[in-house]
Amino acid sequence: MKWITAVIKPFTLDDVREALAEVGVQGMTVTEVKGFGRQHGHTELYRGAEYVVDFLPKLKVELAVTEDQLERAIEAISRAARTGKIGDGKIFVLELEQAVRIRTQEVDADALS
Repeated sequence: MKWITAVIKPFTLDDVREALAEVGVQGMTVTEVKGFGRQHGHTELYRGAEYVVDFLPKLKVELAVTEDQLERAIEAISRAARTGKIGDGKIFVLELEQAVRIRTQEVDADALS
């Protein structure tokens, strides 16, 4: 099993959710986060004063998948979240040691479906 963490632009969330559903991925956790990568934020003008926005609003999407779902999930996220502009985000993949569904005590792949 794998744990996928994707940091994406907020307006791409619906497309990412739909793309993941199309490839059979069920369930995800979404958190509002702030951060920056290569773009290092940007400058904005507010009431005539210029100020620097260091941390940009992003969404962190986290999901657990089986080995056979991994490549399809990565492709779905990449396709749906890509705008072609700086700041599209990143996808991180980690090994997932164990998953347990609390209600039924199902473990690992059974807990994911």
